Amino acid sequence: MSKITFIGAGSTVFAKNVLGDIMATAALQGFELALYDIDLQRLKDSEDMLTNLKNSGGSTCSIIAYTDRKEALRGAKYVINAIQVGGYDPCTITDFEIPKKYGLRQTIADTAGIGGIFRNLRTIPVMLDFAADIREVCPDALFLNYTNPMAVLTNVMNTYGGVNTVGLCHSVQQCIPGLFNHLEIDQEGVQATIAGINHMAWLLKVTKDGKDLYPEIKRLAAEKQLEPHGDMVRYEMMLKFGYYITESSEHNAEYHPYFIKRNYPELIERFRIPLDEYPRRCVEQISRWEQMREELVNNQELKHERSHEYASYILEAMETNVPFKIGGNVMNTGLIPNLPKEACVEVPCLVDRSGVTPTYVGDLPPQCAALNRTNINTQLLTIEAAMTRKKEHIYHAAMLDPHTSAELSMDDIINMCDELIAAHGDWLPDYQ
Repeated sequence: MSKITFIGAGSTVFAKNVLGDIMATAALQGFELALYDIDLQRLKDSEDMLTNLKNSGGSTCSIIAYTDRKEALRGAKYVINAIQVGGYDPCTITDFEIPKKYGLRQTIADTAGIGGIFRNLRTIPVMLDFAADIREVCPDALFLNYTNPMAVLTNVMNTYGGVNTVGLCHSVQQCIPGLFNHLEIDQEGVQATIAGINHMAWLLKVTKDGKDLYPEIKRLAAEKQLEPHGDMVRYEMMLKFGYYITESSEHNAEYHPYFIKRNYPELIERFRIPLDEYPRRCVEQISRWEQMREELVNNQELKHERSHEYASYILEAMETNVPFKIGGNVMNTGLIPNLPKEACVEVPCLVDRSGVTPTYVGDLPPQCAALNRTNINTQLLTIEAAMTRKKEHIYHAAMLDPHTSAELSMDDIINMCDELIAAHGDWLPDYQ
């Protein structure tokens, strides 16, 4: 029996989507679905939920929960990762509250900015522990990473972990449907090319029957900007820089120096920027969990329809050799020449029995590449900090972050980083 290991299986809703998709896929029947999480109650909840789903759907997959990570990984053909190190309390609270003392406000803080840096620093050591286990007990496994910060963690697993890793994100699948639905354009038959970096990939080409749709998209977007709506940052970036970005406006508001500014508070209202959005979502999810738990965990009639998540489609393509195209996060082996070769990029990839094969994109428009590089700079310095354990590189990463550097002086950035390091305590290794 082949094994698919899910690390972070206590993310019960996400486990339902990803592993429910696998159980709903004919070509993936008979696999062992190995569950692992450090939260034993949530692990048991997911085991019960998936067992109900298996029984109600008639899947022949087996559901086995493990308390030993290495045993969960042993012999796995595929490993799916969806962990969050430090959780909402204490680490997410720390990532938001300490920067706020310095006047630095954030929206999501899970990818870029000061919150993204520290989420990386506490997650990278854990991921490298996973990598050591994988090299020992399932060295040929394909590692599907769903954990943010996507670009850095996927980079580390490939570059330092020695594990064949592809990073997977929702934003590429949602880009065309979200944009076209909002602009009320028919998306049937639309062809698109999307590439860049995670959460800042670009809709480079969008055509229908050979016709470029961008002029109409920009015309309609400019009309939409006359009234408040929920995607104003991305529309503004498209109208100013020429191309639409994959990830949401609340994310992109904190990836650039233009939108969240203490001296221009009117920008927050004008672009409808939801400050402290991620903590608000966390509080809401925590408060709703018991109700959701009843609906998911204790529901013996639980059903599932296959979602848009890439994981089951990747596994299906590899098991059947029927090709499938994804937007994947991979190392930049010349795929986008005007981005650094050390970077992790998000590009179209073809999946079949041979694995995940990235496609060549070519140079991005120069302004798009320049914007990507502002975030790549911080990504690479964060990796340098994590691998050398030198505190100075944490400072460098923060001082190079576009939003952080636009708001704070270098001295304030260093003091803020020192305070964050101290507050994280044992969630971080020692830095010199």
